[in-house]
Amino acid sequence: MSARDDTALRMRAIESLLIEKRLLTEEVVDRIASAYEHDIGPLRGARVVARAWSDDGFRERLLADGTAAMGELGIGGFVAEHVVVVENTPELHNLVTCTLCSCYPWGVLGLPPSWYKSPEYRSRAVREPRAVLADFGVELPAGTAIRVWDSSAEVRYLVLPLRPPGTEGLDEEALAELVTRDAMIGTGLAQAPA
Repeated sequence: MSARDDTALRMRAIESLLIEKRLLTEEVVDRIASAYEHDIGPLRGARVVARAWSDDGFRERLLADGTAAMGELGIGGFVAEHVVVVENTPELHNLVTCTLCSCYPWGVLGLPPSWYKSPEYRSRAVREPRAVLADFGVELPAGTAIRVWDSSAEVRYLVLPLRPPGTEGLDEEALAELVTRDAMIGTGLAQAPA
């Protein structure tokens, strides 16, 4: 049995016990998981990115002190107490991993994807980041450098992706819809407008 299977079994056992003891219901567990997966996390991070794309002053504050700047938007909390924001440029692409475990800014990005926690991703992201990006469908120009950031219990990272061309007239809400969780990890790019 893999460590991931073992963790899933333990989590299911804890969930079952809490439900059996009537401390939680399945509906509550589903609602919490859904909130972190769809509302609390990625949408929060997308709002941060959209604000940075549309407000240069905010972008500067975000890059100087990510946690404080996100706090201006009321974003932070659980496992988002110290977030460093790194900016993608045409010359540099940033990729986030956690080589020791799976440290991840839940309060900004929601639940971590299962691949983020996998030993394969964690090691390959450091050894062969360009190949990992290709696995995710991200092909960068040969001249674009890749920097890998290693999250830890003390510091977590958020990638500020490149703003897609053709988005100059979009408001923050429309911009936020173009930002994916993977773009904020660095394994994806922001989506082009439809």
